[in-house]
Amino acid sequence: MTSTPGRYPDGFVWGVSTAAYQVEGAVAEGGRGMSVWDTFTAQPGRIADGSSGAVACDHFHRFGEDVALMRELGVDSYRFSISWSRVVPDGRGPVNSAGLDFYDRLVDELVDADIAPSPTLFHWDTPQALEDEGGWLERDTAHRYAEYVERVVDRIGDRVSRWISINEPREVTMLGYALGVHAPGRSDLFGALPVAHHQLLAHGLGVQALRAAGARDIGIAVSHSPTWRASDSPDDVAAADAFDVLNNWLFSDPILTGTYPPDWAEMMPVEDGDLPTIATPLDWYGVNYYNPTRVGAPVDGPDEVDGIAVPDGLPFSFPPIEGVPLTDFGWPVVPAGVTELLIALRERYDEKLPPLMITENGCSYGDRPDAAGRVADQRRIDYLDAHLRALRAAVDAGVDVRGYFHWSILDNFEWAAGYEQRFGLVHVDFETQRRIPKDSFRWYADHIARARA
Repeated sequence: MTSTPGRYPDGFVWGVSTAAYQVEGAVAEGGRGMSVWDTFTAQPGRIADGSSGAVACDHFHRFGEDVALMRELGVDSYRFSISWSRVVPDGRGPVNSAGLDFYDRLVDELVDADIAPSPTLFHWDTPQALEDEGGWLERDTAHRYAEYVERVVDRIGDRVSRWISINEPREVTMLGYALGVHAPGRSDLFGALPVAHHQLLAHGLGVQALRAAGARDIGIAVSHSPTWRASDSPDDVAAADAFDVLNNWLFSDPILTGTYPPDWAEMMPVEDGDLPTIATPLDWYGVNYYNPTRVGAPVDGPDEVDGIAVPDGLPFSFPPIEGVPLTDFGWPVVPAGVTELLIALRERYDEKLPPLMITENGCSYGDRPDAAGRVADQRRIDYLDAHLRALRAAVDAGVDVRGYFHWSILDNFEWAAGYEQRFGLVHVDFETQRRIPKDSFRWYADHIARARA
């Protein structure tokens, strides 16, 4: 089980990640307001196992135990998210001091453990009160987000040295507003494009608010997926190239170049000053990677990608990637996609590309404790080892990568999949809340220690 770390850049950051709604629980405690995920999970049929994040991992009450596990793991940093509706229950207006008190305690616990807090300021859980007013379809939501950021940094900014503005604006746009499989459950297809722009505007306004408050080491976490053409036919090439823009560059181009890809700007509700705001300089750019996507022209009959049904009316199809293993979520395991993606980012943006961090990477495998209480998750160890080797290949090719955050430290509420999928290095018994470090936890701890040595 010994790892072979290879060489990483000096000061390389090793971390783990979570998101508020997936781990905190305590949704009705401490003055927290409703979020879109509270509403969404209450609707029959939305979540695979009918569950919710009402309790989740009870991180709200057990964060001390979880930080102790991170200290044992040996990570440099913990990437968690802050619940907007716990801090500003209605998304605008008065601050909930009790909500900020929780993050105050969490940050202090991390600092005492010599683990750098890396808060994500928005990870999908929009306050329901703002969604009732149109949510991310409305430009005003970006300005409410910036106000919320000011309040958070004013309270904990003295102890936080790294910030993530927004996590995965693509998923909120496509899964939440275009396809309706995530909260808030809208199915607007291409009518969801304003959601992308307003999140990007919120990101820029948030970065400016952080800078104004003296914050440093600021980035964003954007999901990227290499696009593989289903074939060399003209129709498949055209479909794959269009999907590549929608899936990847529609989000990174404005952030890193201040422009939308050709032919897309006219579909966005851009106002004067928006694009320079969105392109406010970053200290690093975060990449969330799970797998490539194979894309072709539309076909007759049912189609899905990563287990999500593709509705009629989309000009794409998603043939499976054959000849590779799958996670228990049905996602293809393609470590070389990390190398391909990181090199593609460097080639596309050249000197405009800031240093990179892998802000999410991980896999769902359902290994459970055996009679002795051991969780032998060798497939996750193999996944981690292969993906870290692929990351090092990109570094060896000259890509400036400064850190790696594994998803996730804990098994947790996996959005529309409920508790059916387990991404954690630590097994969680959701009935007793008992935590059991898996074999992969020990492997990652060993890898980090050996990489430092």
